[in-house]
Amino acid sequence: MKKTITILVGILLALISISQAQVQTVKGSIIDAQSEYPLIGASIQLVGSSPIVGGLSDINGLFSLENVPTGRQSLQISYIGYKSITLPNILVTAGKEVMLRIKLEESVEQLSEVVISADADRDLPINELAKVSARTFSPDDVTRFSGGRNDVARLAASFAGVSAPNDSRNDIVVRGNSPTGLLWRLNGLPIATTNHFATLGTTGGPVSALNTNMLRSSDFLTGAFPAEYGNANAAVFDVNFRNGNSDQYEFTGQMSIFSGLEAMAEGPLIKKNGSSFLISYRYGLAQMAATGTSAVPIYQDLSFKLNFGTSPLGRFELFGMGGLSSIDFFGEDIDENDLFANPDEDAFVDNDLGLLGLSHTGRLGKTAYIKSTVGASTYSNQFFQDNFVRDANDDITDKYRAVNVNNRESRISLTSALNKKFNARWSLRTGFLSEMYLPNFFTESRDNQADIPDNNGDGIPDYYILARDFDDRYAVSQLFAQAMYNASDRLSITYGLHALYHSHTESKALEPRAAVSYELNSYQRISFAYGLHAQAIPSPVLFYEEETSPGVYERTNEDLGFTRSHHFVLGYNRSLGTDWRLKSELYYQYLFDVPVESLPSSYSVVNEGADFVFDNKGSLVNEGTGRNYGIELTLEKFFSQGYYLLMTTSIYNSEYKGSDGLMRNTAFNNQFVFNTLFGKEWKFGSQSQHAWTFDTKFTTAGGQRYTPIDLAATRQNNGEEVRYENQAFEDQLANYLRWDVKLGVRLNSTKRNVSHQFYIDFQNVTNRKNEFVRRYNEVTDAINVVEQTGFFPDVLYRINF
Repeated sequence: MKKTITILVGILLALISISQAQVQTVKGSIIDAQSEYPLIGASIQLVGSSPIVGGLSDINGLFSLENVPTGRQSLQISYIGYKSITLPNILVTAGKEVMLRIKLEESVEQLSEVVISADADRDLPINELAKVSARTFSPDDVTRFSGGRNDVARLAASFAGVSAPNDSRNDIVVRGNSPTGLLWRLNGLPIATTNHFATLGTTGGPVSALNTNMLRSSDFLTGAFPAEYGNANAAVFDVNFRNGNSDQYEFTGQMSIFSGLEAMAEGPLIKKNGSSFLISYRYGLAQMAATGTSAVPIYQDLSFKLNFGTSPLGRFELFGMGGLSSIDFFGEDIDENDLFANPDEDAFVDNDLGLLGLSHTGRLGKTAYIKSTVGASTYSNQFFQDNFVRDANDDITDKYRAVNVNNRESRISLTSALNKKFNARWSLRTGFLSEMYLPNFFTESRDNQADIPDNNGDGIPDYYILARDFDDRYAVSQLFAQAMYNASDRLSITYGLHALYHSHTESKALEPRAAVSYELNSYQRISFAYGLHAQAIPSPVLFYEEETSPGVYERTNEDLGFTRSHHFVLGYNRSLGTDWRLKSELYYQYLFDVPVESLPSSYSVVNEGADFVFDNKGSLVNEGTGRNYGIELTLEKFFSQGYYLLMTTSIYNSEYKGSDGLMRNTAFNNQFVFNTLFGKEWKFGSQSQHAWTFDTKFTTAGGQRYTPIDLAATRQNNGEEVRYENQAFEDQLANYLRWDVKLGVRLNSTKRNVSHQFYIDFQNVTNRKNEFVRRYNEVTDAINVVEQTGFFPDVLYRINF
């Protein structure tokens, strides 16, 4: 890897010496925020340009600004009767045109021939119905922040309310909730996971299959969601693929140690109707990206979007993504500190995921449109484990298949939403989502099962114990309606209902949602939101097969109803000058109808998702409760004058009650998270067209909660861990601490519109060995501390042309 870095640095230094000043085109569309109807004649101006660079949007709301200097620029957009906005920190490079989709909000206090001015809140979500606990993020943010590994999920860990003290996976813990409570939406379609090496029921994984170069600015919501989001209790990632360039062909090549080698192409299909294509392929760099294990991961993914442009029938878009991943763990090559494997066994993992969708947007006059999407998605994980049989000298004499896992979950989805703007004050969004699930789950194990006899004494258990065997279909249906009323330019109210139905369990939920946002003055805003949310029980729990009598297995959890929660959020936002902002949110979440055991115990489904697999618990009942409450603080200096600063603090408590009636810490009660991010750019070149970049991130958080292991009972249980159930999650690992430093350069070189980006991200520069887990090691016959990855340098090189 040292040799690779040296070569890349040499190439880039050579490019610096021959590069020349460049300009680029910034273009896009300007639409009404509620009706999404194109605004004709809106003014767009490059802030600080001399001579002035500006223009007007055309009959289709499109604009194009040429000769925009490279670097970070700001645009001011205004339109009669609408609130003007400023878009800061737009990164312009020589190798790629900038494409924007800009929404303007009509002023309620409208005066003829007057432009209403308003300072843009730079992190307001794209979904205007989300008044609290929501933030937008751009692809540039993902690349810019240090330690992110080019992964939107890891980017979220920098935001207030999010805890992710786990270097091995990108699971997102939001406000003390399990990662299983997260909803991923891609172009409006729910998708089970966006990660390679995912397991059934989880939302995270070691490597993201979601290509950030494909994305446009998207939303991340952490509580009290608008009514259009359902079947989630924790958070929502609402991400969207962007359109390709509809005027000219552009290409991107990228190499990253973690995300792999990438090639991306985009361009017009038919120029006269604005159609375009965008396609990208990535291949993992295998051994270079293997952090936390000596095994070699293999992964690749493909993403695309075809925009067929405007037509009398509306606009059609075809999009999709797919990924393949596999890894083989050979016990004889694994040491006892491997994060993922056991040195006393061989294990084989194969995964795939895919999504294909077709969307249609049709206009109903100037004030309404309907957007509908149909799609199919699938993901599978296969896991096979072979245990070693050893003799008295500890030599391997045989192997046997101990675990068979073959899970696939496929969905066919149809969603449609009507957006109607009645006037400047009133708007409505209503629609439905119907998903047909086609699951095929199978899990059996004879790994360390003390109850399985070995009658012939060969060291191999005589039979398997079944955990899941389900092959059927069921539907999950959702309806929603949400209205927004702007009483004035300062006061906005939203309210709505969400309905959820699960055909297999026959569970129903009707969930009210409401939010209000009020601007006290030009620099202060307060917000309040409430939502009732329900979520289906994770599949590994719902379809678990319990042995009710010898050799008889029954799905004793399949009638479980939804886990539900009340969300209350109070927010305060204050501008501190032009570029500074202080934001705080106080929240309380009460969970109820949580599945717990029917007999007194500390088990609760709220703790599932803390590990790669789920506990095997049957005969559960919806009688558990939980609560999450805390305060979040954000101090942010938006990028200007060459630097940015982001400081987030989360102080919270996450507790639950099992069937034993005792209030306990959840597995995710880390109690505090603190992040500081800082970045600085130094321009250089004859026209200041290049930039040296420096970014850093410091994170500390409370350690992971765990239940202590009963060593004596574990030894008697053939090595299968037995924990002190009455001490559930009482102990805590040492506090998590990590410091990342990223150094880079951005170059706009030659007259052929080529740009380069290069950085080295020194992750965990102090080489702190954060605790990962405490687990029983069959080789050492002791409880060992497994440490997380130490110092790891990630390298990225990108070329746009």
